[in-house]
Amino acid sequence: MSRDPRDLDEDDVRVRPGRSTRPRSQLRPAHIEAVSGVVLAVDRGRFSCEVDGREVTAVKARELGRKSVVVGERVGLVGDVSGAPDTLARLIRIDARTSVLRRSADDTDPIERIIVANAEQLAIVCAVANPEPQPRLIDRYLVAAFDGGLDPLLVLTKGDLADPSALIEAYALLDLRVIVTRGGQPGDELRAALRDRLTVLAGSSGVGKSTLINALVPGAGRATGEVNAVTGRGRHVSASAVVLDLPGGGRVIDTPGIRSFGLAHVDVDRVLRAFPDLAPGTEHCPRGCQHEAPPPHAGESWPDDVERCALDDWVAAGHAEPARLDSLRRLLAVPRSDDAASGYLAAD
Repeated sequence: MSRDPRDLDEDDVRVRPGRSTRPRSQLRPAHIEAVSGVVLAVDRGRFSCEVDGREVTAVKARELGRKSVVVGERVGLVGDVSGAPDTLARLIRIDARTSVLRRSADDTDPIERIIVANAEQLAIVCAVANPEPQPRLIDRYLVAAFDGGLDPLLVLTKGDLADPSALIEAYALLDLRVIVTRGGQPGDELRAALRDRLTVLAGSSGVGKSTLINALVPGAGRATGEVNAVTGRGRHVSASAVVLDLPGGGRVIDTPGIRSFGLAHVDVDRVLRAFPDLAPGTEHCPRGCQHEAPPPHAGESWPDDVERCALDDWVAAGHAEPARLDSLRRLLAVPRSDDAASGYLAAD
């Protein structure tokens, strides 16, 4: 039965629900009650964090958006931080990073991917033999360390299988500490270098990285793999980065073998800081100078219309050794290496 419109009042009005026109607030809770923690491991959206000596599982808060959270992050947590079984805290803050180990997918990819945050030292693990050493991959890790603010350390494993002298000599002018291990045992020198520091161990699969960690951290149980006799490469066994405590003090971060280590994100000036004997010589370089070497052929020189790198004159004046400039230029050339970009440096 129809109703006379004169009998209707405001209670009879039906409003169709829809999107509110009220602007969404940009304010977020301050979370002043948040407790501080360190991310020890990341697994499918769950973050294992250390809070006051206990392990707490957390999920990332929605307000962090797409910000990545990696192993080593110093974070703020709210919610249930008891660490009791079946409890979840909420990760609401990522503190400023003091250092980063990062890479891009390849040398043409401008998007950087942070692997580890806040480490102090990067231990580049390379086998002397089985598999054969990859000096250009070592160079790439060195550039990443200089760029990210980590102290580099070169660890040569399987020193009982071949003479490491050639590799040691190749890096003698980089002020790079080199430690040789034998028989899968870290030895006192390596233990001392890792003590009381947060160190990332990185390297190709098959070089003995997991074997070293199992010897350094009893009960770590990191999976180890054999080197393929046909390809000469190790099998990828570590699935994710994880922080492990050293019995004598300090921590190590085991990272998975990386298939490619692009350096498209590298800042030349940050790498140059690792060469304090050369850095002052760049003051007279032309704007945007990449510090490239002059033409390599005998008798050739820089074209008259090209402003040349001032580092050659700096070295010629006796302020630094020529070999140091050669080492710098070798590292700066790494991100532009066609061989590297084509997959030569595959790490598995």
